[in-house]
Amino acid sequence: MSETTVDREKSVPRQRKSFMQMVNSKKVAPYIFVAPFLLSFLLLTLYPAVQAFIMSFQRILPGNSQFIGWSNYERIFNPTFYDALKNTTIYVILTVLILTIFPIIFSVFLNSRLVKFKTLFRASLFIPSLTSVIVAGTIFRMMFGESDVAVANQIVGFFGLDKIDWRYHSWSAMFLMVILCTWRWMGVNILYFLAALQNVPKELYEAADIDGANVFQKFFYVTLPFLKPITIFVVTISIINGFRMFEESFVFWETSSPGNIGLTVVGYIYQQGIQMNDMGFGAAVGVVLMLIIFVVSFIQLLLTGAFKRGDA
Repeated sequence: MSETTVDREKSVPRQRKSFMQMVNSKKVAPYIFVAPFLLSFLLLTLYPAVQAFIMSFQRILPGNSQFIGWSNYERIFNPTFYDALKNTTIYVILTVLILTIFPIIFSVFLNSRLVKFKTLFRASLFIPSLTSVIVAGTIFRMMFGESDVAVANQIVGFFGLDKIDWRYHSWSAMFLMVILCTWRWMGVNILYFLAALQNVPKELYEAADIDGANVFQKFFYVTLPFLKPITIFVVTISIINGFRMFEESFVFWETSSPGNIGLTVVGYIYQQGIQMNDMGFGAAVGVVLMLIIFVVSFIQLLLTGAFKRGDA
């Protein structure tokens, strides 16, 4: 064996060793761990967002696209869009209130000593969020059917009331979407607050007991202040998910609802961009929706003091 071959064989382990040292170094390792997120963000979030923004200024036909300036944005503010925005706004307000207030109450109750089998309850809370919304929506659609034998109408009939056409009234249509969303995400939000409750020092409750505080005073002056960071988080994601809602409407009415009572902004994007093959206009509505979500979330974070230094 020649000296050149021996030198090459010795250099291979050295190269591998130097490579592993570089990978494990404090300067390189953080970038390696962050790389999957950066790549997924660039390919699956940033690039589609930039393309959607460009498409919003175009008239897109099969095999052809043409820049038309602000024409798509000028068409947005029409009665149908206002109906979709109104439905979405009401939906966001209701889901934010329900999915914030009730999870706080239930989490405090589940965290108390009165509840047994806490681990079983916590594990079961994940089940609705893991269930396919299409499957769950189909079951809800059967439960709230228009026939007399539907579960909801049987309950209504038990109280001597007439049956309800749940999918054909504006108030009941909103109720269906909200109740499905509540069923899906209530358990997850309860777990968020349960995790936050573990960080509340027990010494504060003991001090409150010494001062003679009752249950409500301990809840408002001890528990709630420690739940503020997770409350801001839950409200923020509820606002974003509320404006992005599509499945809850689709499972009940699919492509269209009577009088647009179940139409949401994302549903309007799907209707115009996919069904009507007007991708440029659909992209423009998507850009407007993104701006609405940004402005509303920013105002909410500003009002809750999330941007203050040292505050959550």
